[in-house]
Amino acid sequence: MSTDPERMVRGTPAPPEPVPPAPVVRIVMRPMTKLLNPLIRKLAGRRHFRMAALVRHVGRRSGRPYLTPVSARRAGDVVLIALTFGNGSDWSRNVRAAGGCSIRLEGNDYEATQPEFLSREEAKPYIRSAFGPLERAGVRMLGIRQFMRLHVVLSGNGHER
Repeated sequence: MSTDPERMVRGTPAPPEPVPPAPVVRIVMRPMTKLLNPLIRKLAGRRHFRMAALVRHVGRRSGRPYLTPVSARRAGDVVLIALTFGNGSDWSRNVRAAGGCSIRLEGNDYEATQPEFLSREEAKPYIRSAFGPLERAGVRMLGIRQFMRLHVVLSGNGHER
């Protein structure tokens, strides 16, 4: 991902190149998301609901706390989140601006830091180790081109509440 060397010297990463969602996501998934997110938000991150993790983040302007369901998998000390709606989504911009978030995945709570956008090619080793064959096929079918990589450590007791 390209960065502006002058901004990196000042300590703030350059804004990423915009990666919009694929047409199938824009046309089919976005309308369904508005209907399904309230239900998925209640189930996301639970031990037996692998379909979605729950990201806890803070609004970069408002300071308000948010809960966002995402498609995420863990591989060792890394969590990889598929950016289904591209890197311009509010939650991904908030996490990047804050330098991290907390995430509930498969009933465990993690503190996540060092958010970094990866292309599908850059994320390939993580995708292979974290996502199953059907999930990888879904990533290709939905045209997901970018991922967020976060370094994680288990927080608190890590048990499902």
